[in-house]
Amino acid sequence: MSAEAEQAAIQAVHDFIETFNAQDHERHAATLNYPHVRLAAGRFTQTDSAEQFAELSRQGEARLAAEGWHHTIVSNLEVVHSGEDKVHLALTNDRCDANGQVYHRFDTLWIATLVDGKWGIQFRSSFLHAK
Repeated sequence: MSAEAEQAAIQAVHDFIETFNAQDHERHAATLNYPHVRLAAGRFTQTDSAEQFAELSRQGEARLAAEGWHHTIVSNLEVVHSGEDKVHLALTNDRCDANGQVYHRFDTLWIATLVDGKWGIQFRSSFLHAK
């Protein structure tokens, strides 16, 4: 286990959540490494660039508003494996409404990588089933 890599990966998670909550799509896209792969709702998707991810993020705003989303918190984070350039993280994320009430909790496995000197999230596999 690499403590330095773990701390950098954890910071990448926090940066991702902070920019997601701000709905700052360009900064949010900058928290990832590319190609970025996500497995959710039974299918893989790949995003090849920050520009593509920012546009997809913008398109998701209406869906989040419709479900009553206000912000997301990481209620649990555990480093599962780590090396010098890759860290596996198990998270539990809580989607909250404007009153801070959790309306959706889900587990997710993220992989943070070090690419060209930058730590970013490169893979997410979420048990994000609608309730």
